[in-house]
Amino acid sequence: MNTPAPTSYWKQANLDLNTTRLDRDADADVCVVGAGIAGLTTAYLLAQEGRSVIVLDSGSIGGGQTEQTTAHLFSAIDDRILNIEQWHGIENTQLAIQSHREAINRIESIVRAESIDCDFERLDGYLFAPPGESLEIIDDEFGAAKRAGLEVVKVPRAPFIEFETGHALKFPQQGQFHPLKYLSGLRNAIVKRNGKIFTQTRVTEISSSYPVQVKTREGHTVVASAVVVATNAPINDVVTIHTKQAPYLSYVVGFAVPRGTVAKALYWDTATPYHYARVQPLNEVFQNEWPGDSRDYDLLIVGGEDHKTGQSDDAEKRFGRLRQWASERFPIHGNPIYQWSGQVMETIDGLAFIGRNPLDNAHIFIATGDSGQGMTHGTIAGMLLTDLIAGRENPWEQLYDPSRKTLSAAGRFMSENLNVGLQYTSWLTGGDVSSVDDIPAGSGAVLRRGLSKVAVYRDSHGQAHECSAVCPHLGCLVSWNRNDSTWDCPCHGSRFDRFGVVQNGPAVSDLARHPEPSAQDKAKS
Repeated sequence: MNTPAPTSYWKQANLDLNTTRLDRDADADVCVVGAGIAGLTTAYLLAQEGRSVIVLDSGSIGGGQTEQTTAHLFSAIDDRILNIEQWHGIENTQLAIQSHREAINRIESIVRAESIDCDFERLDGYLFAPPGESLEIIDDEFGAAKRAGLEVVKVPRAPFIEFETGHALKFPQQGQFHPLKYLSGLRNAIVKRNGKIFTQTRVTEISSSYPVQVKTREGHTVVASAVVVATNAPINDVVTIHTKQAPYLSYVVGFAVPRGTVAKALYWDTATPYHYARVQPLNEVFQNEWPGDSRDYDLLIVGGEDHKTGQSDDAEKRFGRLRQWASERFPIHGNPIYQWSGQVMETIDGLAFIGRNPLDNAHIFIATGDSGQGMTHGTIAGMLLTDLIAGRENPWEQLYDPSRKTLSAAGRFMSENLNVGLQYTSWLTGGDVSSVDDIPAGSGAVLRRGLSKVAVYRDSHGQAHECSAVCPHLGCLVSWNRNDSTWDCPCHGSRFDRFGVVQNGPAVSDLARHPEPSAQDKAKS
């Protein structure tokens, strides 16, 4: 039995997505923080218009959540069109559908204009109900899609060979691509237009003055007339946006299937939690053991089984349920060859927050709240923010305004924030274990030490590495994620590696190094 590669398939393309680190002060018309799809699309479109652009990223290009995506490109809203209609009304739902459709069109036009080899293709999408569930939800979604002006057809079944889905909805002209190859192409196009991209450069502060000053951990400053924060969870907003969205982890498995045995399409169901699938041409395989020529196989990518970040540590069960779901619907043989997880930011009303940062300098913009459609929401961000920075009107401005208040989604707002409040009660509990000796090598746990809580990772040699368990964003206590070997904040989704180094915002600093315990504390622990 081969062990699945614990990384996304996209990362195996061996693309060079690192650039130089910012090593001096600089200035530009626009500074973009974040080199994922939202950040690079924004930078590309601004550079096209002749704006000088600097992009900063703490990791590599696409090294955040873009490389963890399953890269579905679809205009049928992830949170259900009927829900969007109930939250936003029919006219705004029509605008939302239009924006996602235009995002797919824009990706296609960029691919052609820049000759980007990223496996882009158009295909159909299918929505279906799980076995035993009423098909009324399919009928309701069909009606909402029609009212929203989305091209949709009700079909007897989705195109599975053996599995009977019952009536399904077919959405023509959706799309898919290889996200990191696409970003590599965007990088080249930005540089060709004199844009500058600096990786391994962590932003720690964004001023509210004008011009805006963006400060980095290394002590350098970028001065810009406008700043775009495209960091999945905004690192410049302490509270406001984080009360209106919540972090969820989503899981993915990838199976090798004989080429042509699974129809090329996008698939997703109406289950809770829901599931989604697509087929990727398997042009390259990076496993040591392989049953034949990779050109005879496709990669079936199956995702879902979401849960709130930091509030569950049962990844293997969730991977197992994905394997079971896939085996009942597709002609898979053997075990997955890839499995990974990624974080999505779910807004309370199903649409991203794109525009001016609330209660901030009018020249500071954010793009967040991917709501399961990061590739299209990220592209919408590039289109909308470019217009806002250029002073042009855009029909989507109010729809995606980060300051909006969606009264019809008040129930979700209260539920998510009550959940966050409950996470702070972990301050009153004991630790996960009572002693460092109880932590297996290669694992982590939170210990109580007096009034403090300590995040302890024991490496493969049994050496303990200790940090404060307090997330530096808003003081929530982190929890250990066995699957990714990370410390995850269950309140707002900040994530830290096993040694406490910040990997994902909204936190901008590492977990504090915990001082060595006194002999008395050691005895108590």
